[in-house]
Amino acid sequence: MNKVLSALIFILCGVTASAQQDAQFSQYMFNGIYVNPAYAGYREQWNIHAFYRNQWTNYPGAPKTFSVAVDGSANNDRVGLGLQVMSDKLGASNTTSVYATYAYRIPVNQDGSSRLALGISGGFMQQRLDMSLLTTSSSITDPALVNGENNRMLPDARFGIFYNRERFFAGVSASNLLTQFFQKSTALKEYLPLKPHLYFTAGGLIPLSEELILKPSVLVKEDLAGPVSVDLNAFVLISQKLWLGGSYRSTYLHKSNLEANLKKPAALVFMAEVFVNDKLRVGYAYDMTLNGTAATNYPTHELSIGYFFNRRNARMMSPRYF
Repeated sequence: MNKVLSALIFILCGVTASAQQDAQFSQYMFNGIYVNPAYAGYREQWNIHAFYRNQWTNYPGAPKTFSVAVDGSANNDRVGLGLQVMSDKLGASNTTSVYATYAYRIPVNQDGSSRLALGISGGFMQQRLDMSLLTTSSSITDPALVNGENNRMLPDARFGIFYNRERFFAGVSASNLLTQFFQKSTALKEYLPLKPHLYFTAGGLIPLSEELILKPSVLVKEDLAGPVSVDLNAFVLISQKLWLGGSYRSTYLHKSNLEANLKKPAALVFMAEVFVNDKLRVGYAYDMTLNGTAATNYPTHELSIGYFFNRRNARMMSPRYF
């Protein structure tokens, strides 16, 4: 097993990329399938989860992202299945994607409370570039935009590894594994590049009392060319009903290919998620940009909603923690 894991991680870390960030959510820690396909089936109950993110509200051309995902387990919880649909609009660009996910979940102890999962997602991504929304600072127009193919459907794949036990989890994953080989349009390559990204997540649970549980976690996002993004998260679960907490998002800029005078982006995120009942939960995140650019005047709002189809014989004592 150690040799297999080493080989898989080597494959993930060997992916080459250049700077470009995937669509971003602040509440990914409430449903890990958004960053790791191996998360599918972790909750051992079918559920549907949706996000809507309005980044830098009222700023012209700012990102607006919507995603809905459904996942659950099958075959005595050894298999995780999932489906995700996402729409990401940024200025003149609009990207729509659909992924189906399969994960194989391997028990690593006798009671099945500790598992290792390997997951893969396959699907399609459609990129569109609306020329009518673009303006230039001169009378010269880029031929790539005028003559290029500005609407393209591309196949894609994602891969991930996810390990969890009752009070700890860790995962590594990669996205955009195929799109770079099919993005042949000059206009899309230049203005909407798609390159692989690597993700590492880890976190745990620290009981503080009978009514309070602390959940620290970290997310590292790397594209092997641009800045490394790091999220430090901390949440408290109150009476099994309410998550309260936040994140500090920053970047690592010390790379030889980056300009020395780049301004370091950072943000604070305040989040809450409430369990309305055993099946329904609702979340909200408020992002504040801290790097002193124009974005600091435009807050980000993100809403999430999840619905769970409870199963009486669910293996895990509480599927809500991770």
